[in-house]
Amino acid sequence: MPKKNVISYVLRGENRLKVMDSLKTEPKVSAQLEKETGMYKSHVSRTIKELKDQSLIQCTNPKDRTFKFYKLTPKGKETLKKAKEISKNP
Repeated sequence: MPKKNVISYVLRGENRLKVMDSLKTEPKVSAQLEKETGMYKSHVSRTIKELKDQSLIQCTNPKDRTFKFYKLTPKGKETLKKAKEISKNP
């Protein structure tokens, strides 16, 4: 189970939750994330970095310079699940 501070970290950032929710089904490149979430490129890039730093997402092809695919880590999947449960309960 993810620590409460990681769940809180995700819930405090609307963009973090959007990006993680978008990655729940399949790996995606940042351009897909921009389109699906409606976020600016710079916001997606910053959010990806933040989530990678917390080990919630990972790059599946780090050597590729142009089209990097990102996916949720097992920790990220569990954190997203818990965060959605919390956000649905008032």
